[in-house]
Amino acid sequence: QSKGKKPLFVQLVLDNIWSLYEAVMKRDKEKIEKIVTSLGLKIGPRESRHADPKVHLNAICSQWLPISDAVLSMVCNKLPSPLDITAERVEKLMCVGARTFDSLPPETQELKSAFMKCSSEGTAPVIVFVSKMFAVDAKALPHNKPR
Repeated sequence: QSKGKKPLFVQLVLDNIWSLYEAVMKRDKEKIEKIVTSLGLKIGPRESRHADPKVHLNAICSQWLPISDAVLSMVCNKLPSPLDITAERVEKLMCVGARTFDSLPPETQELKSAFMKCSSEGTAPVIVFVSKMFAVDAKALPHNKPR
């Protein structure tokens, strides 16, 4: 960067996204057509003629960089397999707050083995885990507070 060169990520990824964004916002039809044909995309005439350029940009980006495919492949590649989960972790996920696993009803405790097997058989119980995440400032976390 000190020699005026851009980082590789900027050169290969961000510059392409920025040039697409700029071309669509300025309605540069020649540049847009060149980008669309080089990427092998098929944009419908309805999206390309829309009054709002963001609709056209969304149509191009949804075919070029589909977020659903990217997130699913990232989850499959990066998250550990549910079959590798430990019994302690299952108990921790099944208990809320200060409750212990032993205080749960017997029917719920029986789900632990099904949770660890991750079976797709028709007779296996369906287990759904609902999680709610909150955005918290890093300074508010206990390990970041000054002592």
